[in-house]
Amino acid sequence: MKIATTPTNGEILDKKDPYPYGWREAMRTLPDGTEILERTPLTLEDILHPQVGDYRMHSDEHERFCNYLYNVLSARLADQPDAIVLHDLRVAWAHPDFRAHGPDIAVIFKLRRRINWSTFSEEEEGTKPSLIIEIVSPSTRSTDVVTKVDHYARVGVPNYIIVDRFERQGVMVRELVGYHLTPTGYDQLSPNADGWLWLEPVNLWLGLDGEDLVCYDESGEALLNYVGMTEARAEAEARAAAEAQSLAAAEERIRQLEAELQRRTS
Repeated sequence: MKIATTPTNGEILDKKDPYPYGWREAMRTLPDGTEILERTPLTLEDILHPQVGDYRMHSDEHERFCNYLYNVLSARLADQPDAIVLHDLRVAWAHPDFRAHGPDIAVIFKLRRRINWSTFSEEEEGTKPSLIIEIVSPSTRSTDVVTKVDHYARVGVPNYIIVDRFERQGVMVRELVGYHLTPTGYDQLSPNADGWLWLEPVNLWLGLDGEDLVCYDESGEALLNYVGMTEARAEAEARAAAEAQSLAAAEERIRQLEAELQRRTS
């Protein structure tokens, strides 16, 4: 099957990297009856308002952060049957002025049903995200830190968190920015002394620890991802094995001393 790359809106493609944001595919029939798969590069507008089936490019860090948040938040809400965490799924709003967005993480409560959504429709489901978290990619940063701040406020998302990443004086900087909806629009959240932001819908803190994004419970204990849990379990098992070995050695030493004492007194 032939694959044809077509510019978007007459743009000139960079032949070295024709798909900087990803691509969208569709079948097209030529006048001679030949079918080709047409691959169109995504634009920033496509990133802002994705379609089902879009192929989008993400960094390893972006996927690592999203997977961590999805797993931790899903575990946090596991005992709430009317709550769900969605990752990279289109959300169609009831607001008539806004097309669907595709948030990295969306936490939704008051579900009436669970199905295999490809698009979550606020109008059909009767509810919308209470919390959205976006992991910024430098190449599309403006959509998260400017455009979506306006859009999410106007469609009524109560809490919006941005895991920002940008370059400052040649150094890559990570920063958390949070917003809470008020009657007059978004108010920016104030971090605690550690720089963490409180995620009210899930009763967790969110913070940055070096290269890692970390959720903390009310007591300040970090919630580990699967890798972290595996490492912690391995460390605990190693400690238990060492303690068992030390105990066995101590018991053997006691038996030797008791035997020596019995020999001397007999």
